[in-house]
Amino acid sequence: MSVFDGVRRLLVAHAHPDDESLAGGSLLVQLARRGVEIVLVTAARGEQGEVVAGPLSHLAGSPELVTQREAELAQAAQTLGIARSYFLGTSPARADGLPERRYEDSGMRWIRDGLAGPAETASPQSFTSADPAEAVADLAALIAHEQPDLVLSYDSGGGYGHPDHIRMHEVARDAAAKTGVAFAVLVDDPQAQDAEWFEAPEAMPVVFDALRAHRTQLTVDEPYVVHSGGQRELLEARTGVRRLAR
Repeated sequence: MSVFDGVRRLLVAHAHPDDESLAGGSLLVQLARRGVEIVLVTAARGEQGEVVAGPLSHLAGSPELVTQREAELAQAAQTLGIARSYFLGTSPARADGLPERRYEDSGMRWIRDGLAGPAETASPQSFTSADPAEAVADLAALIAHEQPDLVLSYDSGGGYGHPDHIRMHEVARDAAAKTGVAFAVLVDDPQAQDAEWFEAPEAMPVVFDALRAHRTQLTVDEPYVVHSGGQRELLEARTGVRRLAR
């Protein structure tokens, strides 16, 4: 039995623009082609993100970077086959009776080996500074609106430890439990025996096209992407998913 058996609508919860393509993008393309309706919610707009050297580098740290990253996300989501995309804190991903808000990017710094925390420049409006119960209520409102069969997000380690990723795992887990919807995580460990693995090499050209939309954050050099900080990452057409018990 597959984790996606009976799933007609999937809600994917990510922290920043480009995560939807980098973390399991090939799986989303594969599922969309199978007729699964995919809904994306993103917590922050990547305000703390570095910018690739070049014609957009002047956007770093500016309000215009937010607008640019919103546009990049919209283009990438359309390329991947995502049906609808929302930002947490804005209707319908906002709890009833509360004014809309923005959860800002917390950034990241390494506190010590294996332990990351928010950047020293993180604002009081950052995702990790917000009341977790408020964020859970916002995501629960979106779940009630969209009625997904499954919520999918990061594992408890947030993939590579980004504090916003870890917080989104916690928020998605708790919102799914609150609404009685099944919850699954993206598995980062390629040796994990308790995950279901999905191979979708035929989806990678679409994933790379989606990643090209994120011009401020990375450069595509298939089969690699080069991040704004210079890190070169090989993208695999293999995604692990584990459904968690309620």
